[in-house]
Amino acid sequence: MEQNRLDGGAPWWKFGYVWFVLSGPLIVVIASLVTFYVAVSRPDPVVTEDYYRKGIEINKALGNEAETANMAPAIQARNHAQTGVPSSRIVGKP
Repeated sequence: MEQNRLDGGAPWWKFGYVWFVLSGPLIVVIASLVTFYVAVSRPDPVVTEDYYRKGIEINKALGNEAETANMAPAIQARNHAQTGVPSSRIVGKP
């Protein structure tokens, strides 16, 4: 009777499929470490220190019709982006 050898006679690291299977998770771990390094070393300042004061100033400017007319293109673009239809009803215009 013939005996079947399960080990194949070689160590595990000499089989190509082992490296093929391990390469996927290894690449993901390396990519996550690189992403973490980039995120920590180059922080993105999203909010300024005085964001509340700037918001108050914007609200005051929107209350003033002269300032609102200057911001009309921005308001029109915002309304167009939300509804998908260009708005002809802008503050200061009939």
